[in-house]
Amino acid sequence: MNNIKDHLAKGDLKAAQAYCQRINSPISRVIEKGITRIGKPIKDIESAMESAASLELDKVEKNLSFLGLTAGVAPMLGFIGTISGIIKIFYDIAQSNNISIDVIAGGLYVKMITSGAGLIVGVLAYTGYHILNSRIDRFNHKMQATAIDFIDILES
Repeated sequence: MNNIKDHLAKGDLKAAQAYCQRINSPISRVIEKGITRIGKPIKDIESAMESAASLELDKVEKNLSFLGLTAGVAPMLGFIGTISGIIKIFYDIAQSNNISIDVIAGGLYVKMITSGAGLIVGVLAYTGYHILNSRIDRFNHKMQATAIDFIDILES
């Protein structure tokens, strides 16, 4: 922001815009949108920057929903595996007419592996989803703070 402030103080909008393009980050693109609106009312500049920030935030959040979906679906898939393992146990018992550990071991194996895998994937996806979500929230706050700083520079 100090470089942007220096360029704006000199009245060199092109240099400020070029600086934002060189940085090429979501925040610099939001500031660049504000620079292109200089000369218009502050409300118009704020509105353009809010729209740009919203688009940048959408890009950052683009695939986050898939991680959230994985976190929710993985344990259910593990449960489906558990049910299929139990079905296998009862089928094997019915076929052999015997309830020995040898007969039920295969179904128990399927049941335990699918339950464990579903829970592990679910926990990892859930953790990753919330870690990324908190980072996106911090990024959004930083973007808003930078936009406020830019508007303060324009108003001073």
